[in-house]
Amino acid sequence: MAVNTLRHEAKLKVYSRKPHKCSIPVNEQGKFLKVSQYYGENVFNYHLSKSLLAEDKENLKLVIEGKKTITKEIASKFANAVLEWSISKGVTHFCHWFQPLTGSTAEKHDAFLNFDNDRPVEYLSATMLMQGEPDASSFPHGGSRATFEARGYTSWDLTSPIFIKESANGKTLVIPTAFVSYHGDALDTKTPLLRSDLKINEAVKKFCQLIGMKDIEKVYTTCGAEQEYFLIDKALYYGRQDLVMTGRTLFGSLTSRNQQLEDHYFGMIEDRVLAFMQEVEIELHKMGIPAKTRHNEVAPGQFELAPIFKDANVAADSNQMIMTVLRNVALKHDFVCLLHEKPFAGINGSGKHLNWSMSTDSGINLLEPGHNPHENFRFLAVVATVVEAVHRHADVIRMGIASHGNDHRLGANEAPPSIMSVFLGDTLTKIFDSMVDGGNYTPGKSTAMDLGTNQLANLFKDNTDRNRTSPFAFTGNKFEFRACGSSASIGFPLSIVNAAVADIFNETNKLLESEIQSGKSSDDALIAVVMKWYKNARNTVFNGDGYSAEWVKEAAKRGLGNLRTTPEAIAVLKDDSKTKFLITNGVFSVSEIQTRHNVMLERYIKCRDIEFKTLKQMVQKQIVPVAIEYKSFLAESVKMQKDAGSDATIELELLKHLADVTKDLFMQMTVFDSMLNKYHEQLDEEKLATKIAMELMPHSVQIANLCNIIEELIPEDSWPVPKYYDMLFIR
Repeated sequence: MAVNTLRHEAKLKVYSRKPHKCSIPVNEQGKFLKVSQYYGENVFNYHLSKSLLAEDKENLKLVIEGKKTITKEIASKFANAVLEWSISKGVTHFCHWFQPLTGSTAEKHDAFLNFDNDRPVEYLSATMLMQGEPDASSFPHGGSRATFEARGYTSWDLTSPIFIKESANGKTLVIPTAFVSYHGDALDTKTPLLRSDLKINEAVKKFCQLIGMKDIEKVYTTCGAEQEYFLIDKALYYGRQDLVMTGRTLFGSLTSRNQQLEDHYFGMIEDRVLAFMQEVEIELHKMGIPAKTRHNEVAPGQFELAPIFKDANVAADSNQMIMTVLRNVALKHDFVCLLHEKPFAGINGSGKHLNWSMSTDSGINLLEPGHNPHENFRFLAVVATVVEAVHRHADVIRMGIASHGNDHRLGANEAPPSIMSVFLGDTLTKIFDSMVDGGNYTPGKSTAMDLGTNQLANLFKDNTDRNRTSPFAFTGNKFEFRACGSSASIGFPLSIVNAAVADIFNETNKLLESEIQSGKSSDDALIAVVMKWYKNARNTVFNGDGYSAEWVKEAAKRGLGNLRTTPEAIAVLKDDSKTKFLITNGVFSVSEIQTRHNVMLERYIKCRDIEFKTLKQMVQKQIVPVAIEYKSFLAESVKMQKDAGSDATIELELLKHLADVTKDLFMQMTVFDSMLNKYHEQLDEEKLATKIAMELMPHSVQIANLCNIIEELIPEDSWPVPKYYDMLFIR
């Protein structure tokens, strides 16, 4: 058997890698700077601009707060200040940076270069700052645009900071923008998110004022999106066609040791990986993105980055940049960052936990229970309202995190199931139950845990444990939406959650008004809110093991939905009764919902089609040929042994086993190929997507399993592609 030189050479490259050193920020004297000294140095802060007068800054503040409309005069002054700052930092180009329905970001770079007669000058006008015109028909639009209807607009988002992105040979000014069609339809994730935050502000601000919080002028949602990812060496990555084409391995025999010893989670970070993480953090901190936590995740080769909370819109922009920086810096360290939800079968995939809350302009977190949560009726009413929002709009929230990649991990003993439930913990649940059932709740005392040694500080137990199996879990002063996929744009699920919560708060406000007008105190009115919503949404609260088969049965008895696949979840967008709240609250229009249905459906089909074609090519060009070659080698060995009068039992058994599996694989591929040809004839995309999920996907898994058996039979040096061992353990 011939040695596979490409895989062998790739492994040799990995063995020789050393940690990559980056430029750590220093001052003029060459001393290392503290993070606080260079944090946000690439973010434009108009408060610090020397080009703007105090009056200009106040006007900008009012515009950003939504209290004043921006004028061309204000925009011109801002543009000049940005231009002056950018040039002083070595910037030569600017771009409108937006988030189309690809789930990623888009940008077109324009030089500051202009001409004053024949004299070259740097120039950035108010119009150039505020508006761009990319081709709207070239981005996903779900059939809402004809090819010849190309006009679309990007519009400057004043609430998200302008920043500088550095590259090897230059710097670019990045202007966060929304992206809409010629007729004003949102073709991005930012526009609906901004609308949803506006609706949260209107509904929850009224709630606060009704219960006596008269000084509240603004309420906004906050988010901290934890980001999980895998790192593999790029020499190994490019040896796997499936990783390059689809982001995940379409087959691969699992290593005997992977995550079962639980030794990778929070383990010591390897030098090469740590060097990568350190450079990622430097780049993010310079762009004003508060990367806070780094650690090994559960699976080998898997890691996590977590930022500090920001308002939801800025957090969504920051997460897009986090994914970009992870990918770009990884390449500099000879890694490739995998953001697919399930790059490797059999071990944990990657998610993105959205830590969500609501805050007031006075600094109050409305999900902060305080010292006596059983007496804090405002807090309880807010929680009950959120629980009702998840209960009533569960199917649409599930749709918000649907993708072909996320289908591989939801409910797979590593991520919350596709059943939308809420974890409240023992303490909160007992408080709600006692209120609804008419009992009395006696709060327990904070108890210190006796650790059996005098050398350790006392630890005080929280009033509830955490539940990592819940898709929507209360974690002390926020809800953690754990079901979002690692590659997803968080703007879309955030806009859905915000819209759902705002919808129920509008009803909460009507109830409060009615109760208060009848003569009840605000506390009694809040109790009425708690009673109404918790009674109604009680079945959605589940504090047990969300991974268990028993919960699936129990959830069905409770009448909770379980949309297992993306096609099932996408179909929700065609149910007017379920999407009505998105329209009535002004977060999406009817046409925008139709657009998203079509785009999500089309993307699911295209991504699966790429996977199927890639699997077919790899089996035909790599797996079957190496199996046939080894069969020939074994057959020749059997013949030689028999000619020499020696026992060839082992070779013969191996040959028969390999022949049987190879034949089965070939036959399965023949059937699969026929299925592929037939499904391309299916014109109804919804039926096609369902067929893919229910028929083609299970068949592709059978093919993958046969490939894995062949991998285990072929000699190590002859296997044509990097194995799981190579990718997960060699760094």
